[in-house]
Amino acid sequence: MKVLLAFLLTLVLLLAGPAFLIASGAVPTAVDWSRIDRSPVGLAPDAATTPEAVVQVYAARVLSWRGAFGVHPWFAVKPAGARGYTVYEVIGWRAYRGLPVVAVSNRDPDGRWFGAQPTLLTELRGPAAEAAIPKIAAAAASYPFAGEYRVWPGPNSNTFAAWIGRAVPDLRLDLPSTALGKDYLGRSLLARAPSGTGWQISLFGVAGLLLALEEGLEINLLGLTIGIDPLDLAVKLPGLGRIGWFDSGSA
Repeated sequence: MKVLLAFLLTLVLLLAGPAFLIASGAVPTAVDWSRIDRSPVGLAPDAATTPEAVVQVYAARVLSWRGAFGVHPWFAVKPAGARGYTVYEVIGWRAYRGLPVVAVSNRDPDGRWFGAQPTLLTELRGPAAEAAIPKIAAAAASYPFAGEYRVWPGPNSNTFAAWIGRAVPDLRLDLPSTALGKDYLGRSLLARAPSGTGWQISLFGVAGLLLALEEGLEINLLGLTIGIDPLDLAVKLPGLGRIGWFDSGSA
């Protein structure tokens, strides 16, 4: 009985953040497809007037009630002298149509994700970006779950983002606690943290532990993340994301 009560209490604590977001209306649960907004928000440098190479990583809340739990990430890259961006991301519906889930497009790098405002997670400019771009392309091409997609516990778009982060440690990619699926390692139990600054262990993305300089300490329970980031004086909570001294939250 004590074990059952402890499990139920843990579940309530894990779901408190997402439940609050839904109850408060912070995350819309109804979808009006006629008003879906995919317009850019002005976070990406204009390719036409920016000669240097640019790499940006974004994340935005996913559509409908699922946005109370998770985000969708993507990578936007522009080589030096290029007049446009290339975007790398994983899109689940492609698997349902028998297509590889990795999508490569020229959509707006900072476009809203079906109405949700994107957050810039990290950025490289100049020679650092130029060096990272072919590594991102190679990592996207070698993504091991290109024919699979599961919203929970993975592999999904956040699994892809973590894979790219490990392959390109110069990004120092600190994925938010709302990046459900980032801890999915397939059959592996041990891997570098997505930032490349530490290590993590994970049991099929359902339970695990991460310790890294960039991310701090994270505990994964049922795919949901609780953590602390001592360097940034922040805590990471399911649904609510990152809450720290220097900011009020994140994607």
